[in-house]
Amino acid sequence: MRRSGLVEILPGVGVSVIVTLMSQAIAFTEKAVFGYELMDALVFAILLGTIYHSVVGLAPSLRAGVDFSSKLLLEMAIVLLGASISVRTVVDAGTMMVAVVFATVMLSLVISYSICRLLGLTDHLATLVACGNSICGNSAIVAAAPVIGADFDDVASSIAFTAALGILVVLLLPWLFSAFGMTQWQYGVFAGMTVYAVPQVLAATAPIGAASVQVGTLVKLMRVLMLGPVVLLLRLKNGGQRTGGAWLSATRLVPWFIVGFFAMMCLRSLGLIPPGAVDTAKSASTILTTVSMAALGLSVNMRTVFASGGRVLLAGVLSLAAMSLLGVVGLLILQAR
Repeated sequence: MRRSGLVEILPGVGVSVIVTLMSQAIAFTEKAVFGYELMDALVFAILLGTIYHSVVGLAPSLRAGVDFSSKLLLEMAIVLLGASISVRTVVDAGTMMVAVVFATVMLSLVISYSICRLLGLTDHLATLVACGNSICGNSAIVAAAPVIGADFDDVASSIAFTAALGILVVLLLPWLFSAFGMTQWQYGVFAGMTVYAVPQVLAATAPIGAASVQVGTLVKLMRVLMLGPVVLLLRLKNGGQRTGGAWLSATRLVPWFIVGFFAMMCLRSLGLIPPGAVDTAKSASTILTTVSMAALGLSVNMRTVFASGGRVLLAGVLSLAAMSLLGVVGLLILQAR
């Protein structure tokens, strides 16, 4: 990275790290006082970041570093997480898991789009909300936007509500684990089926346990891999035309960190990653994820979100409820195997 680029991102990265340290301190204090953690440091990082942006605001000088932390650092965390999962885990998941994830994504797209249209949202906005809800949050929105010719307002509005609702899910989902007596496998599958983005799956499953993180991440990455086929279907729906004068690049359809995740998983399965390095990769992934969650919180201004429109918020909430219901059905199907 050029020196000027490094100087540009340092302030935002620094603030993200400070928020991370504060969240770690709160979690440590919480455990010292109560004997256990009511909420994980990841959750505190999101809350503190969101509160800071919503109350104080985010200075322009911090934006580049916050964006860097919330995107590149979390992508690196996902790649490192691959070292903790073997190919055997994927094989054990079986074709039924793949089929259930595929059906869940396609049904969610149809239901979410229909809800948005019934609430009076435009075709473009409804498509973006449906893609973000059903596949992988902001990444799906950004990939689908140029294909359907969505304007900036539609993209900004859908991303704002995806970010806000995504944080709400991360905060509330872990309570289901104890409330319904779920196993780590059950919780991991449900989280992977319903949470918007890969890093948010990490944040939602990390407080529960390593097995939950592995299962949740695996299921979520299966959803992410649906991005390519869905974007291609949207292109066909729009007459296969080029948007903006160029086809979407392969990296839009299959993000580099997904490739990196599976590469690390293969290296682990071949025994090319020493056990000590696996533990180091896990620890590094956890640290980077927490910093990324702090940056994610710093990216969200709740005042802006609520000012964007009630119909989009309602559409997002109802779409999320539908996705959760589909997640329950999918979990029941997998358990009945």
